[in-house]
Amino acid sequence: MWYNHEWGDDMQKIMIVEDDETIASLVKEHLLRWHFEVSIVKDFEHIVDIFLTENPSLVLLDISLPFYNGYYWCTKIREVSPVPIIFISSHGDNMNIVMAMNMGADDFIVKPFDLSVVTAKIQALLRRTYSFSKSFHLLTYQDLTLNTMDVSVTYQDIKIDLTKNELKILQTLFENPEAYVSRDQLMMALWQSDQFVDDNTLSVNMNRLRKKLEEFKIDDLIQTKKGLGYRIYYEKNNGLLS
Repeated sequence: MWYNHEWGDDMQKIMIVEDDETIASLVKEHLLRWHFEVSIVKDFEHIVDIFLTENPSLVLLDISLPFYNGYYWCTKIREVSPVPIIFISSHGDNMNIVMAMNMGADDFIVKPFDLSVVTAKIQALLRRTYSFSKSFHLLTYQDLTLNTMDVSVTYQDIKIDLTKNELKILQTLFENPEAYVSRDQLMMALWQSDQFVDDNTLSVNMNRLRKKLEEFKIDDLIQTKKGLGYRIYYEKNNGLLS
C-alpha cells in the first residue's frame, strides 16, 4: 500500500510520533495555526497501522519511544510508503543523524528546537515532495530567487548559474533563512549527490559559491559563525557594497 498525495490537497496532514505529550501538543498547536491538519499518535505499539489509517503527508518521528525506537518504525513505514519523514530528537550527534538518514529519514531536527524552524523544514519538504507546478521550484529570500529547475540564483537583473553542489548548499540555506546551518547538515545535503563528500569538499564548494555571489555586490551574503555554521543574511538596502 502506497500513499497518494498531491500538493493541491486542501490541507496537508502531519502525523506526530512523540511520547512527550507537552512537546507533541506544542507542535500540534503551532502547526494548526499554519493550517495543517495534525494527528498525534498515542498508541506506540501499532504505529504503522495508525499511519496507514491516517495516510499523512509527512511524519514527525522521535527516536526514543516506548516498545520500539524511531529507527524501527522508520524502516517499517518505509516498507509501505515513501512519505517524507523528519526525525525530532535530543540525540543530535552525528551517529544518530547518519543512522536516521540511512534508515530512510528525509531530515533531522535536534531538540530543543525553534517551532519556526520546524515549520520551515516541513514546508520545504512538502514542497519538494508533492509539488508539480513550476512555481514551487522557486525559493526566495529578500530580493534573491533560487530556481531549482534551471539551477540558478537571481538578484535584481543579475542571474548566476550554479553547479549541482552549489544549488544544494543554497537550497539548504534558503530553506533555513537567517538561521545558522551546521557544516554537518550541509554535508548531508551534498552527500545526496554522486560526489564524495568530506569537510574539504564542503569548503571548496562554499568558497566557489561565495566567489560567484560577489557579482551581486551584497556584502557578506553567506555568513559564518564558529561552532554554528553558515547562514544566508542581508538587510535590504543596507548590506550593499559601495
